Amino acid sequence: MKPAVLSSLATVAVVGAHNIGPLYPRQGSSGAPAGTSAGSAAAATPTSFSFSLASTNPTAIPLGNILSNAPSQPTHALPSTFAPGTTPTAVSGAPALPNAALLAPSAYPSLDVVVPTGSPEVQQWIQDVKNSGVVIPNIAPNAPGGCPNNTVAAADADKSRCWWTCTGCVADTDIVDCPDKLTWGLTYDDGPSLYTPDLLTFLAANNLKSTFFAVGSRVISFPTILQTEYMEGHQIAVHTWSHPSLTTLTNEQIIGELGWSKKVIKDVIGVTPTHFRPPFGDIDNRVRAIAKAMDLTPVIWTRISEQATFDTDDFDLHSGLTTASHVLQNWNYIEGNATSSNFPTGFILLEHDLFQQSVDIATGYILPDALAHQPPFKIEPVISCLNQPLNNAYLELNDNSTNPPPISATTVVTGSASATGSSGSGGSGGNGSNSAVSTVGFPGLGPALALTLTLLSGTTFLLL
Repeated sequence: MKPAVLSSLATVAVVGAHNIGPLYPRQGSSGAPAGTSAGSAAAATPTSFSFSLASTNPTAIPLGNILSNAPSQPTHALPSTFAPGTTPTAVSGAPALPNAALLAPSAYPSLDVVVPTGSPEVQQWIQDVKNSGVVIPNIAPNAPGGCPNNTVAAADADKSRCWWTCTGCVADTDIVDCPDKLTWGLTYDDGPSLYTPDLLTFLAANNLKSTFFAVGSRVISFPTILQTEYMEGHQIAVHTWSHPSLTTLTNEQIIGELGWSKKVIKDVIGVTPTHFRPPFGDIDNRVRAIAKAMDLTPVIWTRISEQATFDTDDFDLHSGLTTASHVLQNWNYIEGNATSSNFPTGFILLEHDLFQQSVDIATGYILPDALAHQPPFKIEPVISCLNQPLNNAYLELNDNSTNPPPISATTVVTGSASATGSSGSGGSGGNGSNSAVSTVGFPGLGPALALTLTLLSGTTFLLL
């Protein structure tokens, strides 16, 4: 579909916010619920947000209708479906597509609850981690509540934790951006959902592919949607079973959360993902080591300071903690930073396909604007933005020549506690070099872009 042109600058006044709790409660680095910190969309005083879009979708839901209390929209059929036994064509050498109708929910943990660790499956995965040779750091689980409730961990005086949430620290294994300028590693978290077909239809119409970080509890609910994502050439990756903050769990619980998510994805599409995204970006060296022992490489998203990340905050549309206008202003800030001559790499942006509001804002506004951008963005899955073949996204199809499994090494290398700009060489077998970016922004920025960074820092907190 060809987007319509929107030529004028739009300025919208926000007059309040609703308080509907999201499926996955979110919290910023302050430990307060996202959206309640200073500068957030849920401020008591009405706030104006300005944004400009080069293009919008002519069938877009009006911005005024993208609200927390919006009526549920009709759901739509998938753009395509695939019969059991179909041979995948997007990847080579893959097994035939499993029969999703044979999935037995009773064979999996309860939905949206941290998995129990006493099952035979989890016990076997625990043993597999012990046998991997990867050393798991002796780091105690964090208390719930984020940085204020974990002051020692947040300070990370000896840099041994490398807790991304509170310090912006990244390890060499973390994928946080794409190596090539103007390349966008497109990602969507928390699905599949009832509205994912709308997103897939838009992506198919515009020949776009994405990385979908799938929650195991959603996969067991919507296996056919995951199969369509996979068969159409999107990258499928792990986002845990029940979406907890991983640093608050025991080693055994982390293993169970990752293991069950890997298992249900393989049961549905026939292959096992090699990449994962920690919910809330909540990762430290203990989580990294466990993931490494389970052949999973972390993918987070681009971050330019301790509080400024490439997060549109689209997730909070559903809860009323932000507004559509605020999300589009955030997108403008991100777009401006990503295209600045001072920004040396491509980027990874955090978005979601769990709720109709986040799908509406993506297909109606963000993606059409990005497609109209000049010079053009190269929009592709994370595995592709790393200049690797799609086969490398799956353990059984990876030939190990360009992307050896993470357990080929036995330690997790800790990066600096500064904010990232690390090349996309993160993960196994990346082919760039690290280029750190200061935690206080980019030196030498002009006044306009410096203002953008200030605004981004004031409006974007550590979210999903």
